[in-house]
Amino acid sequence: MAISKISPIKTTLTVAIDYILNPEKTANKKYTYSYACTLDGKTAEDEFLNVRSFGTGKGNVLAQHIKQSFKKGEVTPEQALEIGIKTAEKLLGNKYQFIVATHINTDHIHNHIIFNNVDFENFRSFEYQQNRGGISWKTLRKINDDICKENKLSVIENPKNPGKCYYEWQQDYSGRSWKSKLRYLIDDTIMQSANFEEFLTNLKNKNVECVYKPENVIKIKFRLQGQERFSRGRTLGWYYDEPQIRRRIEQYNLLKNGVSGRNYKTNIININTEVFQTSKGLLHWAELQNMKEASRIINFLTNNNIGSQADIEKSATSKYNERMVLVSQLNKTQNRINEINEIIKLIRTYEKYKPVHNGLITAKNKDKYKKENITELNKYDDAVKNLLILYPERKLPNLNNLETEKNRFIEEVKKMNEEYKETVRELKEIEFARQSINEYLQSTDKSHKNELE
Repeated sequence: MAISKISPIKTTLTVAIDYILNPEKTANKKYTYSYACTLDGKTAEDEFLNVRSFGTGKGNVLAQHIKQSFKKGEVTPEQALEIGIKTAEKLLGNKYQFIVATHINTDHIHNHIIFNNVDFENFRSFEYQQNRGGISWKTLRKINDDICKENKLSVIENPKNPGKCYYEWQQDYSGRSWKSKLRYLIDDTIMQSANFEEFLTNLKNKNVECVYKPENVIKIKFRLQGQERFSRGRTLGWYYDEPQIRRRIEQYNLLKNGVSGRNYKTNIININTEVFQTSKGLLHWAELQNMKEASRIINFLTNNNIGSQADIEKSATSKYNERMVLVSQLNKTQNRINEINEIIKLIRTYEKYKPVHNGLITAKNKDKYKKENITELNKYDDAVKNLLILYPERKLPNLNNLETEKNRFIEEVKKMNEEYKETVRELKEIEFARQSINEYLQSTDKSHKNELE
């Protein structure tokens, strides 16, 4: 069956675009398409923001993300991509920049569509023009169903939920988002593990059941205590599949020790090869080029108060530690934002359905009233149960205060993201300088090395 859902993107637009364009998921970008923008995360984000800059009243939504799934074995990648393009064209009327990517790396082929929240005709937002009252999912669902029926594909008749499968919606509603909690615990465990085997042991100690069978198609899956079904690593996100978890553990341990694990291409010429040893003129030229490059790097080190190789190592280690701390802080702050969002949802659900609960108290025929309002009453009961766990003293926080706190954390995340980008930039410069100096020393004799040191 064909299913569609839409959600806003408020941060990390580059990451979202790069994710859907992942070559491993799209047959090296064979099954991708763009309209009025470039098939590259950073470039497309800049192009989106350029259009956005001409608008007014833009709000905090940068783009919209549509996921369009198909029944297993019902479509080919080519058909899926064509349907995704038609869906975007009909929904957006060729007034918005958009990217379509068809993922073929799972059993169920599915499309991702990301489009700018601001159109390039009158620079008004999609939220204002087509999603006031949160109704855009209805338009999307109708377009999706009409196109799928034209292509003789199955659709869900009379869907009960706007954009999520019922299980996921139920978990979010009750404040028990398994996927969110699993991601947080896995991230935290990666930071505490020296290798993959220790990672599995540490997860078990945190009451996370992990099934790892490298011989299977689904190599790794996770389940929290109390969770009904396992979550496959790949459904949590690309970074939570087994190969990526191994790489993340290895990389994180390198970072803790002040080593990037990356090799940077430098401008130092290796003069120890035969071609330079057999030509004095070419050797002389290469030595001059290396000396110029070494001089430039030394100037950089001097300007940054780095006077020796030991200082380079110390500076690199310090910067990697800064990055490690920033990543940890970003994870914790984002997790707190997610927690606040869940609390806000619970309180709003409680307040929305409290009058229905009060009506039960005064109803003359309680059985009839329950039967007529069973869905609303169940939602109210679930909200009360989960709020009592969080606030056993029965005193709920003020919604305005929660929104203020959430916005404060969002601003902190933005600042930390900028700090993170600057730290990564400085790390690249230090690593480049360190590798250049090492290559220069290796390409010269001991007298040059002694002079430099």
